[in-house]
Amino acid sequence: MQNAETILGSINHRRAACGESLQARFGGGPTEKARATGTSPAAYPTLRGLGGRKASWLPDRFRAGEYDRKALQRRLIPLQARLGRLLRRGEESPDRKAAGLCRELRKWWPALWSFARVEGVEPTNNGAERALRPAVLWRKGSFGSNSEPGSRFAERLLTVVASCRQQGRPLLGLLIAAGDAARQGTAAPSLLPTRPG
Repeated sequence: MQNAETILGSINHRRAACGESLQARFGGGPTEKARATGTSPAAYPTLRGLGGRKASWLPDRFRAGEYDRKALQRRLIPLQARLGRLLRRGEESPDRKAAGLCRELRKWWPALWSFARVEGVEPTNNGAERALRPAVLWRKGSFGSNSEPGSRFAERLLTVVASCRQQGRPLLGLLIAAGDAARQGTAAPSLLPTRPG
């Protein structure tokens, strides 16, 4: 079970909290959470009834072009009001962990809604998780590295692989150019994306 620190990390009012992580934390419903922890269902707030998880998830409908940012913000008002009430009620929970999580979420309230205010901010961290997946699978399959230099090599190579994938650049060409540059004593090719024009 993730705690608020894991979910929110070191976010501030300019950053965003991941909706999927919050859904995972609250989404099972109070009965399932209580059964898993042996506590009262009243101790666990839930996101169910706050607009649904997938069927009518507002940011997905916004991205699909069903409405603009102003309409998204208007449609989020009732959701924000219900979640605010739920968190206030959760702060009074007899379960210290649930109450603490509700306090943390209220503390980071602006970050929960960054996706509605700031152009380009996603409501979930799914893109970041997809980018990290190859590295996680590599580590799992290879059992990681036995040395600090080996770890640095792996992290740098995985960064190059992820950067090339995101930019649609051929990895082999970049690695050959980097090897040639090292052999000739010239500057290595940049991993920064090239700007059009």
